[in-house]
This record gives sequence, structure tokens and C-alpha cells, in this order.
Amino acid sequence: MAMINFGVGRIITVPQKLADGTAIANPTPVIIGDLQDVSVDMSVEMKTLRGNKRYPIAAGQAGGKIEIKAKYAKLDAAIIGSLFLGKAATTGIKAVKLDDAYTIPATPGPYTVTMVPPSSGTFVADMGVVFTATGVQLTRVASAPATGEYSLNASTGVYTFAAADQGKAIKVSYEYSAATGGQILTLTNETMGYMPSFTLMLQNSYDGKNLVCKLNRAVSNKFALPLKSDDFAIYDFEAEAFSDAADELGYICLF
Repeated sequence: MAMINFGVGRIITVPQKLADGTAIANPTPVIIGDLQDVSVDMSVEMKTLRGNKRYPIAAGQAGGKIEIKAKYAKLDAAIIGSLFLGKAATTGIKAVKLDDAYTIPATPGPYTVTMVPPSSGTFVADMGVVFTATGVQLTRVASAPATGEYSLNASTGVYTFAAADQGKAIKVSYEYSAATGGQILTLTNETMGYMPSFTLMLQNSYDGKNLVCKLNRAVSNKFALPLKSDDFAIYDFEAEAFSDAADELGYICLF
């Protein structure tokens, strides 16, 4: 059977094992969202036998590999966690509040500003203060700030400024955490050896015909965040297939 292909189709993966080799009892399928392009490259290493003449007198196949390369636009925590890191995300937020706007109070001291993190969060660490009008960065000191300086109570998120800077607009950046509202993937230093594995299914349809490629076991060895200043981020997904317990790699089906 022959067919013409158009478009990229869809990729759906099913996680099989975690980073420590533990089998996943009830895996949640992971969709590679908003695919831009996909390739499945099958190759073998060819060995040739030569005598004293230019061209081989015999050829044979040695090692082979199946590589999957895709570009996608919709980043999902499950792609990073289940397919690359081999771990589940935990609920919460860890982030930086950038350029939070305040005005240093003009009332008699202390001239303080208290951070109120989003999502009922908790202040974690200072990330700097600048004057709004000039963009000049203030200097952090331990206590008794002079003009252009500030001090911080890190346990409460209270910033103290100089009396000479009262009434000036500032922008504060700080790290915070929250218990809900997002997903967190903790990067840990795992023991070498195991890799999280998954089943991969690629299906594409055109003009009433279908192409299906299933790989029984695959691993991903690359994740990147290619952010751009003037365009959408397009993420790379790379994986390589290997045989399962029945010594099968998968199948390709046309119908």
C-alpha cells in the first residue's frame, strides 16, 4: 500500500518507568502538543569487505538505531517530568516577582515596604531594587540604609529605605514560593544508569489513508528551553528507540 503524507500528525507517549527504574503502574499518557515537524530516522551501520580492489565484495549490517526528532510549541510539565526527568511534578509555585512597583512611604520612619507575594505565597529571597525614574540599582546593606541603599528582613520580606529617599518610586524583584497554582519539577542528581522510558505512538492521516508508527520502548536524552526575544519558542524533542522484553521495537502500519 502507498500513500502521500501531508502535515505532522500527532505524537502520544505513555510513560513506562521512572528515573530509578521503577515501573509505573498507572501511567498517564503525554501528548507532544502543537507539533511543528517530526522525523523518524532508521539507520544501520554497514560493514563492507574489501580485497585488493576498489569496491567491496560483500556488505553486511551491524548495529542499528531508530531516532525520533520533533519540534513542538506547547510546553507541558509532563513532557519534562515523565519523558525526560522520569519524575512527577509536585503542586506549587517557585518563581520571581519581577519589578513589583512601590513607593517609599513619606510618613516618618521607619521607611519600610512589605512584599506581598502572589497566590498567598511566601517571600524567599531578594532579587534587587531599582529606582523607577532612573533605573539605578539600590545597594543592599545590613542596617541603617543611607540614600540609595536598603536593608531587608529576609524572614518577613520587609524592605527598609533611607529617609532621604522617601516618596521615590521603586521596583522590587524577589523570589517567592506558593503552595498551589503551578507544577514544580525538582532537579536532583540521580545515580547514573537508569533512564525513564516510554512508549511512543506517531499517527498521521491524509486523503483517507493513515500512517502509524509505534515504538515499544524509547528514551529521551535532550531537553532545551530555546527562548527568543522576537519569536515563539519552539522546543526540540529527541528520543531513541530500543527493544522490549520480547525483542521487538514496534511497528509501522499503512492503511
